[in-house]
Amino acid sequence: MTQDISMAVRATLMVGGLVGGAGVMAAAGASHGEETRNLAAISAVCLAHGPTLLALGLSGLRHRILAVAAGLIGAGTVIFAGDLMVREWLGHGAFPLAAPLGGIAMIGGWAALMVAGATINPLKKLN
Repeated sequence: MTQDISMAVRATLMVGGLVGGAGVMAAAGASHGEETRNLAAISAVCLAHGPTLLALGLSGLRHRILAVAAGLIGAGTVIFAGDLMVREWLGHGAFPLAAPLGGIAMIGGWAALMVAGATINPLKKLN
């Protein structure tokens, strides 16, 4: 079980780094080229969710609900931003309903964080 948690933490941190870097690149592209709505949206979404994934990864994902939140936010951000990237450079979406699917996953991740806030006792030590 500990090895599974360790892999989840590492994956969360890696996706957070990927998403954060993509956000910076999209912001640079939007500011140095012809700004498009897609690059601005990619930047905003990635720069909001990258630090969130970093914080979740650094928490150690010690509660299942935090791992669920990290998975939903990470997958949702990659799908949503990836779809916008494909639209930007290829002129069509990645696959049908990709952006709504990614958006729903991100919203689900934030909802999971809300549940975590309501149910996790941060002062209780885990064994």
